[in-house]
Amino acid sequence: MGGFFASALKDDCIFDLFFGTDYHSHLGTRRAGMAVFGKDGFNRAIHNIENSPFRTKFEHDITKMKGCLGIGCISDYEPQPLIVRSHHGTYAITTVGRISNSDALAAEVLGHNSTHFLEMSGGDINATELVAALINSKDNLVEGIRYAQERIEGSMTLLLLTPRGIYCARDRYGRTPLVIGRKEEGFCASFESFAYLNIGYHDYKELGPGEICVMTPEGVTTLAAPGGKKRVCAFLWVYYGYPASSYEGVSVEGMRQRCGALLARRDGMTSNEIDMVAGVPDSGIAHAIGYANESGVPYSRPFIKYTPTWPRSFMPTIQARRDLIAKMKLIPVHELIQDRRLLLIDDSIVRGTQLRETTEFLYNSGAKEVHVRPACPPLLFGCKYINFSRSTSEMELIARQVVCEEEGEAVERTVLEDYANPDSDRYRRMVEEIGKRLGFTSLRFNRLDDLVASVGIGRDELCTYCWDGRE
Repeated sequence: MGGFFASALKDDCIFDLFFGTDYHSHLGTRRAGMAVFGKDGFNRAIHNIENSPFRTKFEHDITKMKGCLGIGCISDYEPQPLIVRSHHGTYAITTVGRISNSDALAAEVLGHNSTHFLEMSGGDINATELVAALINSKDNLVEGIRYAQERIEGSMTLLLLTPRGIYCARDRYGRTPLVIGRKEEGFCASFESFAYLNIGYHDYKELGPGEICVMTPEGVTTLAAPGGKKRVCAFLWVYYGYPASSYEGVSVEGMRQRCGALLARRDGMTSNEIDMVAGVPDSGIAHAIGYANESGVPYSRPFIKYTPTWPRSFMPTIQARRDLIAKMKLIPVHELIQDRRLLLIDDSIVRGTQLRETTEFLYNSGAKEVHVRPACPPLLFGCKYINFSRSTSEMELIARQVVCEEEGEAVERTVLEDYANPDSDRYRRMVEEIGKRLGFTSLRFNRLDDLVASVGIGRDELCTYCWDGRE
């Protein structure tokens, strides 16, 4: 995924920029960067954060960086912010999103200009560099940003720092958030709404889909009005979002507890069948609290996530190593596991590897039964709009694997839609097979209609593509 923060103050902004960016560390694991503009021009720092947290890497940089305007980011993929010199002048840019048609766009840019792209270590083009090239193909920044948003298949939300102010642009359909905070000294822009609360800002506005504004210490001016179509990623509430955040006015923690309550209401498990409800740390916890409160079955923590030296950002890029680290973080509390019937709630099942190992870990620690209730439906479609996971193919999704083994790889769309229907026989067979493969005592997924109800936003304003393939 990734996250960003920007600050435009009448005085030096580096304190706010440093801590505001750090508050996005839960959204990225590989790179982080900050860029400021001051009396000496642009100053930038980028560091690898795979083996140490953001604050450790940047604590020396902030003593050398000064300016009233600045942007910062936590990135799961490409190094950024980038500093770009163009016919628009010099600017710094950072982005959050996914470009599904990057090869086609890069070929188009190369075909019309004499520019070039620097390849990253994996051979990919830096997505932020490609966005800058699209912006630079137009006569002014606003026209360029709108052009980039229109041409990109996927989504792209960005911050663009110039000597005159910071351009803030939410992606075309508002799949990812961009909020503005305000205090006496100026303004900030943030992916996460909670990131500015403890540094003195209060809510000012949330940009609409496709909206572009420019932020200075004196004010925020809208340059392009919001569009009419909105498709906010529903997975923000289920998993990505920090508990203290809210999107479209809907609290992440509140949504998760409502989600767990609706799951319990439909599931109907009681204290006669299970002894406790537990959540997989961290994003499963609020869902589990909601389930426990609704069902009357006690909530408990049969394992604890060890994080003092392993923050979320310390995660290798190789999936097998990521799975091992995730397993190593969980410390059992044997007194709460031995001979107990556990109902375990996680935010989702993607590949199933970590949840299978967690279940084995609970059995080996003495659990009698492990019932699993994911907080969202089975993932049948790979996300086209944001970097949802490190999966390179839909066939890495365990639900899709089961479907293709039953139907063959060339599965018709109508067949997939039937598997997404929780009232169909195909759906029931798929769930039964997933539970069997992963070793659960029982498995029931949350329904999409209950998930949408727990968000409380109209279905037409939410993106649910990964569950039902709805564009």
